[in-house]
Amino acid sequence: MRILLTDGDERSALAAARSLVAAGYHVHAAAPGRLSLAGVSRRVTPLAIGAEPLTDPRAYASAVARLVRQLGIDVLLPVTDASVEALLEYREELPPQVRLPLPELHAYRLASDKAAMLELASAAGLAVPPTVVLETRAAGEQLPGPEFFPAVVKPHRSVIRAAGQDGRRRKVGVSGVADAAACRAVLAGLPDGAFPVLLQQRVRGPGEGLFGLRWNGRMVATFAHRRVREKPPEGGVSVYRQSITPPAQLIAAGTRLLTRLGWQGVAMIECKRDLATGRFIFMEVNGRLWGSLQLAIDAGVDFPALLVACALGRPCAPTNGYRVGVGSRWFWGDVDHLYLRLRDGNGGGEGSGRLAAIRDFFTVRPGRDREEIWRWRDPAPFLLESLRWMGVAR
Repeated sequence: MRILLTDGDERSALAAARSLVAAGYHVHAAAPGRLSLAGVSRRVTPLAIGAEPLTDPRAYASAVARLVRQLGIDVLLPVTDASVEALLEYREELPPQVRLPLPELHAYRLASDKAAMLELASAAGLAVPPTVVLETRAAGEQLPGPEFFPAVVKPHRSVIRAAGQDGRRRKVGVSGVADAAACRAVLAGLPDGAFPVLLQQRVRGPGEGLFGLRWNGRMVATFAHRRVREKPPEGGVSVYRQSITPPAQLIAAGTRLLTRLGWQGVAMIECKRDLATGRFIFMEVNGRLWGSLQLAIDAGVDFPALLVACALGRPCAPTNGYRVGVGSRWFWGDVDHLYLRLRDGNGGGEGSGRLAAIRDFFTVRPGRDREEIWRWRDPAPFLLESLRWMGVAR
């Protein structure tokens, strides 16, 4: 069986490639260039693809379709939001026989709409942060009072349509703001397509996520982790995280949410646990393979292999047990985290000064912590990433 992974430079693509190679599949990894994290991994065939899912999604879908036909691909796994949406929107470009284990386009777009998901998440049993929805840019002139801040500015989608009618898209990110003046500055820099924009009060507490695979109406696998360190330190992408016992409350609410969406495939339900109340506060749904995927695999839930098995119609017994307390570190991301904490003197919380930052960075739990990218039997991805981090390679 032949598998094609898109977005080969994503860490999640590397984790999926390693998983599927170990499962005995012939794995291809496509990226803008032939050098990519997944593409240099052992027994993975690298591919270059010229089209970009953001700038020309239809051309991208056509280019992927050509690779699928040429290589006789059985299962296609897009990795980023941009490639997922491009391939779902232009599904007709793909050969009908290739398996694309994703939800329907309408379900994916609904899950990606942060404003629309607030009501669904609340109905499923998850708390939502205090939120002001700014429908238009003009609405940003009437902001909440100082007691609402610090807050977070979230465009309603991570990938939006760019101005014009050519189908181009662009990515927009989340920004933390300390006060109304900072909020107005962020809003002024957003494109019109980012609106409506959510202004959410910042939740104090650790990030905890539920990861699931739902197929043909049942949950095949669930997993949960806690973000321990992030980049930037006050909130962002996780650089060190640990597997945790899946909270029954979170699993129940997450399952209800995916059921309401009619979900098919993998998804991450990102939450924060409020320190004051202990409640799970809903942040967003990522309807794709996620950045910390390697942790789930290391802890015992092999989502890529399970997803492909489901797509191929093979039996998949529910997989809920895994090792709790397993840690996963993205080394160069953690180096960046350390630098920012040393530069700024804190990480946004108590006990997070410079000495604590150094202690955290050098604390390793033998037998429990694993490096995300570095593997003795597959060193090339880490070497490539290191050269890029040092500015030696692209």
